[in-house]
Amino acid sequence: MNYSKYKKIAASSDPILLGTHLSIAGGLCKAVHRANALGCKAFQIFTKNTSSWKERGLTAVDIADFKSAVEKSGIVHTAAHTSYLINLASPDRVKRAKSARALLAEINRASQLGIPYLVMHPGAHMGCGKTEGIRRLSEGLNQVLAAVPDATVRLLLETTAGQGTSLGHRFEHMAELIQGISQKDRIGVCLDTAHIFAAGYDIRNHTAFNKSMTDFDTIVGLYHLRLLHLNDSKKELGSRVDRHEHIGKGTIGIECFRLIMNDPCFRSVPKIIETPKGFKGEGWDTRNLEWLRSLVA
Repeated sequence: MNYSKYKKIAASSDPILLGTHLSIAGGLCKAVHRANALGCKAFQIFTKNTSSWKERGLTAVDIADFKSAVEKSGIVHTAAHTSYLINLASPDRVKRAKSARALLAEINRASQLGIPYLVMHPGAHMGCGKTEGIRRLSEGLNQVLAAVPDATVRLLLETTAGQGTSLGHRFEHMAELIQGISQKDRIGVCLDTAHIFAAGYDIRNHTAFNKSMTDFDTIVGLYHLRLLHLNDSKKELGSRVDRHEHIGKGTIGIECFRLIMNDPCFRSVPKIIETPKGFKGEGWDTRNLEWLRSLVA
């Protein structure tokens, strides 16, 4: 579908589905309370320690408390993010098997909690090449999804900055990955503004933004877009370095975020900030969310 035409017919009556990535320190339900305190309509969490392969089991109380807190809140959308250790594109067979088990556990936890979206980085080919990396990743995802046919979560592949041998920094990568997935109704895309900018897609002004979004729609399809990560970038266009900055304070600038917050195309797409948290509760989430809300015409 043509992006410019899509803008005219997209839903425009939804609330501002804006939120942030939050800590689960003290319990999963604490993240819901933190989201409410910030006035969020959406939020994202990790469901385990992201730097460890050790899995976190959920108790019946964990699940019940989290679901109850979400139900009683004004929150519309929730999302979880997988561990950064997962790499189904790796040429190492042991690492792929470990990654598959970890992803299965992530899917099961998100499903138990009633979280509809699970974001994951596509991984890195580690020198075996883009084509082989994408083949391995698609094959691994098909096997994982087939193993959990009743899971309710949709897996979202996140666009990346392109550091090292990582996959997902070109829209073509996403299109190839989706093409290789058997159950396409269980897959989607999370677009990160800082990542695509670092990968070389200019979004700093109206003309550049429309060009990049039209490219995304033509190559991937806007109907696959289920979540937005709104982050400014510390690094320049095309740097392929992943460094997030506060909204409007980086090299992307404020206009990109003004366009997103007022574009009917993205009105019904949840928007999550992953901006720096600051030191000892300096309130940066509050400031970044307020800046974004102030941009809405």
